[in-house]
Amino acid sequence: MDIEERIKQHFNDSAALKINVRDTLTGPIIQAAHYIVDALMQDGKVLSCGNGGSAGDAQHFSSEMLNRFERERPGLAAMALTTDASTITSIGNDYSFEQIFSKQVRALGQSQDILLAISTSGNSKNVIEAIDAAHERSMRVIALTGRSGGKLASKLNENDVHLCVESSSTARIQEVHLLIIHCLCDAIDCELLGI
Repeated sequence: MDIEERIKQHFNDSAALKINVRDTLTGPIIQAAHYIVDALMQDGKVLSCGNGGSAGDAQHFSSEMLNRFERERPGLAAMALTTDASTITSIGNDYSFEQIFSKQVRALGQSQDILLAISTSGNSKNVIEAIDAAHERSMRVIALTGRSGGKLASKLNENDVHLCVESSSTARIQEVHLLIIHCLCDAIDCELLGI
């Protein structure tokens, strides 16, 4: 297969996965958006975390909330736990890399807040520890995972939302995660501003 065909196949595979998971994920996306709007209406915020591409997704979500998505509106309270290099490296150095998010959740999280936890494998130890910390703070968790949800899936409770993209391709999972983030942002704006 030449490069042109490979590129076309990437587009086809991405589109096919999005269509395949659409009906399964629509309901949980709506529930997650409701939870976030409820949190914001109670002066809560969304803390987000992930590693690598998922860190980028956590920051992307936070920026869409703080600034705006597609319509003008006041900024919404959101914070990516992936952006403060001094905090991350001090926790990693003094304690462990596994605690870089959980220590921030314990310091910043309140019961009316939401943790947006992103892990394509569902096995990221620092994201799993962040979920444990969020539950200690009586926070709800919205988890974006892939494959079968990994170890992270067993950490979620009945008050949480699990958005699992059942695929074995990290790239395809991340593409759907970005679409989920955009769906969440749009749904949140629709609920807050009216359609």
